[in-house]
Amino acid sequence: MAMREILKFGEDVLRKKCRPVTKFDDRLGELLDDLGETLLASDGVGLAAPQVGILRRVCVVNIRDKRGTIELVNPEIIAESGNQVGNEGCLSAPNEWCEVERPNKVTVKAFDRHGKEFTIKGEELAARAFCHEIDHLDGILFTDRVKPLLPNRKEGNKL
Repeated sequence: MAMREILKFGEDVLRKKCRPVTKFDDRLGELLDDLGETLLASDGVGLAAPQVGILRRVCVVNIRDKRGTIELVNPEIIAESGNQVGNEGCLSAPNEWCEVERPNKVTVKAFDRHGKEFTIKGEELAARAFCHEIDHLDGILFTDRVKPLLPNRKEGNKL
């Protein structure tokens, strides 16, 4: 396992759509291990492969609950419900926070490192993290999801 450098906003790779994983091999396992280690060392809750310069549909999420680090290969959201609005940040944009609307509950279909398909449900922070990381795989950044202020509404403090 090795720590990977996390790319920052402005890097072209962060705006590209990732290719699906077709080989479930040792290289994929190494990437997942590295993403997990880098995520934990960075004190984040999610990290996607393009954030370390790899254009593959791979991400990890760890909201510090009993599930630990969740590895998602070729993930897709297959169901969502409710909504939540909250502050969201990104390891690729240190110290930048924006209010973003996301589903409150999601169901994600993905594969594990061995190519076995599974589904996983997430609520609140887990749902937000799944959506955020899957957006990365499509070249979408959380700042793209910020809703403009309504007319006659005062701007708040920047966090």
